[in-house]
Amino acid sequence: MEAMEAILGRRSIRKYKSQPVPENLLKELLEAGMAAPSAGNERPWHFIILDDRNLLEAIPKFHPYSQMLKEAPVAIVVCGDLNMEVHQGYWVQDCSAATENILVAARALGLGAVWLGVYPVRERVESMRKLLSLPDHVIPLCVVSLGYPAEEKPPAGRYDATRIRKNGW
Repeated sequence: MEAMEAILGRRSIRKYKSQPVPENLLKELLEAGMAAPSAGNERPWHFIILDDRNLLEAIPKFHPYSQMLKEAPVAIVVCGDLNMEVHQGYWVQDCSAATENILVAARALGLGAVWLGVYPVRERVESMRKLLSLPDHVIPLCVVSLGYPAEEKPPAGRYDATRIRKNGW
């Protein structure tokens, strides 16, 4: 799949087949995530693969928009490590770039995915921290739900020329 096709065709997929995602594809997704740009090349991210049904089914108890995790075969939690942060505050941008790379790579590999925000909602952050035994300096940014899609969505066509300015507002 061409890069622009993967980017423009990426949609939030919330329905999955029960087919497991092979380890080699998970590795490719994580390679894509770790290829993201980061401030000062600090790469303050950690990734937690979740394939334990108990963990996947626990998240919707505190994250109201994550019901699809009950049927997703796997998810990736993207976390920022404040101890690795050189340029204060940029961990959010760095981990967001890594997350978008994972989403686009998932599309290119024939997988469906959806970004589930955790940070900055305090209850979600603290509940995720407790569920996964995260240390205080590691902040969960989001969860990426993954699986083979059981639904198809056409490209959204979100280009909007009225949102473009040149050389100022």
